[in-house]
Amino acid sequence: MALLLLLLLAAHVGPSECGCDGRLYQKTINDLCFDRFQEEMVSLGSGTWCSWPETMEIYVGLTNCTCQVALGMDCFWPNRLVDDFFMKIHSTYFHRCAQTGRLLHEPSIGILAPFIGVSMLIALLMTAVVVWRSKRTEGML
Repeated sequence: MALLLLLLLAAHVGPSECGCDGRLYQKTINDLCFDRFQEEMVSLGSGTWCSWPETMEIYVGLTNCTCQVALGMDCFWPNRLVDDFFMKIHSTYFHRCAQTGRLLHEPSIGILAPFIGVSMLIALLMTAVVVWRSKRTEGML
């Protein structure tokens, strides 16, 4: 019984592990998926690489391409090769982008002023309360 279960597991998992040629998979995603992604990103222009609405369709196409190649070559997806591939993509195209997909910048004075003003008022109010309370010694022992 245990041997039959082991054979069934090996038959189910075996082809995906044995059928995937990692080097061929990596070459195929580089030749097919990366080349198309690179052409689309160059045509988009480097000034908009950090704009998710501009790059989303291209990025999703790249993701789908790596998945379809994996399925066609009997490889698991995602896998270590795909992780390394996307790390290369991110270090090349998106290394200057903020994690939120927007470029970081200082907030305007209209946003900063209320926060600074309220903080200063609270500090002054608390100081006034402490001074007022310390001068009122009536009824204290």
